[in-house]
Amino acid sequence: MKLWVKIALWIFLFTGVILVLYFGNEKEMSETVKAPQINIKVNGPDTFLTNQELILRLKNAGLLFEGQVHEKLNINKIESFVLKMPEVRRAQVYKRINNEWDIEIELIKPIARIFNNSGETYYLDADGKKMKRSDLHTARILVFTGNIHDKFNTENAISIINNDSLKSIRDIDDIFHISNYVCNDPLLQSLIGQVYLNENKEFIMIPVLGDQKIVFGKAHSAKQVREKFQRLKVFYKEAIPYEGWSKYSEISLKYEGQIVCKRVASE
Repeated sequence: MKLWVKIALWIFLFTGVILVLYFGNEKEMSETVKAPQINIKVNGPDTFLTNQELILRLKNAGLLFEGQVHEKLNINKIESFVLKMPEVRRAQVYKRINNEWDIEIELIKPIARIFNNSGETYYLDADGKKMKRSDLHTARILVFTGNIHDKFNTENAISIINNDSLKSIRDIDDIFHISNYVCNDPLLQSLIGQVYLNENKEFIMIPVLGDQKIVFGKAHSAKQVREKFQRLKVFYKEAIPYEGWSKYSEISLKYEGQIVCKRVASE
């Protein structure tokens, strides 16, 4: 076969493939958008965002609409929009073959709910970041109240932990140390329900069981918090089963290496 004939055949074949791909893509772009496959990963028992809520937000933002064709589907804008949601830690939006498309989301893990002395309430997550309160969902986590000055729009916990000049004027880093430890310990999660910060910047814990209070004291480092909670767990495992829940009115961990208890006053 002559060379020019071979060249002509290859050109014809290449042109045919290009035309098939072009018209196939045109057909796909004119097809109506299908519902996405949504995968929401939740770190913990509390879900702050459901599939239905996600779709509703995308529709309200004009990123999804009735009769939408794939030519009008902008996955980059959708991904950017999802990443800006306060409940979202990570997100990826991508297309697959046959006009299928996916939204994969990892939600934040709230570890504390904070009520500050300015009347604000917000969540603190496992990354030390603040999140606005959800009107639709409430997390079953530690609640912090009392003499807390940190507002929602001030620095995050991690920023304060890494900045010595902020530690003396902020409370959120100490709250993070406590809540981060508790949320990773099943015993403490079931034991402690609320934490109060008093005027001396000492944390007072209210157990779910019993009428006593736990004077935790300061929480300036993860090491300090870990050591205090280890003492408390030993006390609850070894002393309470013999002494009973109602014997003590106060359990104090504020003194290094010690547990100091106050007995309930006799009637």
